[in-house]
Amino acid sequence: MKKNLIAFSIVCLSIYACSTQQGSIAKTDSKTTTTKNDTVRIANDSLQYEVIIIDGGFNTWLVSQAQPRGFYSQSYLEARNIPWVTEWNFRVRQPQRYGNLYQMEIDYRQGTNYGYEVNYLLFNYLTYFQIQNNQKLSGAIPRP
Repeated sequence: MKKNLIAFSIVCLSIYACSTQQGSIAKTDSKTTTTKNDTVRIANDSLQYEVIIIDGGFNTWLVSQAQPRGFYSQSYLEARNIPWVTEWNFRVRQPQRYGNLYQMEIDYRQGTNYGYEVNYLLFNYLTYFQIQNNQKLSGAIPRP
């Protein structure tokens, strides 16, 4: 559980750091790399962001359980990410109710084009997080 919190904290910080860039980007130059210690890194120089997900089981889950890239549209991913992130941030502000499972807010803004890769990995990480921690952020029960 502590690994999940650290990993998601890094994701949150990375998205927050990159959220100052506004506007729509039609094409992105995302690069995703995976290292042998189950770290997923997403970098896009044109948007000046870097997201690093460090979680002991996320990459294995992503490869074995998640739908492949391109299965969902970017608009679908954004539509799922927005309410999940909103609920996540709500729970961050209520540590007395949710404990330390939710430690850091995600600065994910509707109308900002983070690109397909960020939306894809955020969607899948939030799905993974909900399944692994028996949580339901909003709406339907998540499934890969």
